[in-house]
Amino acid sequence: MYDLLAVDSIPMRLAEIASALNARLENGAAETEITGLNGIEKAGPGELTFISNPKYAAAARSTKASAIIVGEDFPAMATAMLRASDPYLAFAQALELFHHPQRYAPGVHATAVIHPTAKLGRNCHAGPYVVIGENVEIGDDAVLLAHVVIYSGVKIGHNFCAHAHAVVRENCHIGNNVLLQNGVIIGSDGFGFAKTQNKRWHKIPQPAPVVIEDDVEIQANSCIDRASVGETRIRRGVKIDNLVQVGHGSQVGEDALLCSQVGLAGSTEIGDRVILTGQVGVVGHCKVGDDAIVTPQSGVAQDIPAGALVSGAPAVDHKLWLKYSALLSKLPEMAKLLRKKNSSQ
Repeated sequence: MYDLLAVDSIPMRLAEIASALNARLENGAAETEITGLNGIEKAGPGELTFISNPKYAAAARSTKASAIIVGEDFPAMATAMLRASDPYLAFAQALELFHHPQRYAPGVHATAVIHPTAKLGRNCHAGPYVVIGENVEIGDDAVLLAHVVIYSGVKIGHNFCAHAHAVVRENCHIGNNVLLQNGVIIGSDGFGFAKTQNKRWHKIPQPAPVVIEDDVEIQANSCIDRASVGETRIRRGVKIDNLVQVGHGSQVGEDALLCSQVGLAGSTEIGDRVILTGQVGVVGHCKVGDDAIVTPQSGVAQDIPAGALVSGAPAVDHKLWLKYSALLSKLPEMAKLLRKKNSSQ
């Protein structure tokens, strides 16, 4: 059997929080008790909040929170302050102090189906209707929740967590500290078809695995496709949002962010620390250089250099795109004037 282990948060003194966040307590009593966290406009007595965006400065002065996390250069206030070099990161770390994830006791549910050749590490939790196939290897402290399916030949590292209905297909490799949210599909067939002489589509086999390196999180209903040759690889530290499609044979560099509804066609190469914001599409065989940022709903149809900020469809330098955008509303009048000029000649 298995069980859910409840973890309750307990109040903390401001001095304890400051120490844990490596922040400097200013204008506040060290013994003030904090019971939780909240947004700047909703926080009340006993709660901690933060400000990282200057547009909320007025709200910071009227907040009812007992304390507020601010930057080193934020003006002094009557409210107790925890000064940090990065208030947003400090607030995220403070949330971890108060909101612990659910823990699951080791054990295998009676309805789980685990092949005799599968090897599970220590402290593995397999929930209802989990299926683990032949010759699977899973490391220590894994959590597989209801209806998770691990196909044959899969290799998974330590501290793996898969939420309900996540699927890892045959022969894929997953590293340590990987989190799959609900409905993630790792290793589904790549979208590969060749047209026959009679103009029908012939399926191209897709046997090559997906490789997920350490410290990756993939959020709900995203799909990482396997390839016909080579591999699809998601490198260390990548974070993938909901409803993202990574095409067969693509490579995603370390610490890249792929936001909601991003679509990568086959054999795309995404560099380290790249940020693809919502609904960005990248044409197959394109390369996006390290540290590049692509703004929402942009379409990448050619290689993007390292460090670039691009926008539009097709994506161009962001400053150039701003000029395009400024002219759009004027185009009808410009066209009218041009027609008038041509007619008078």
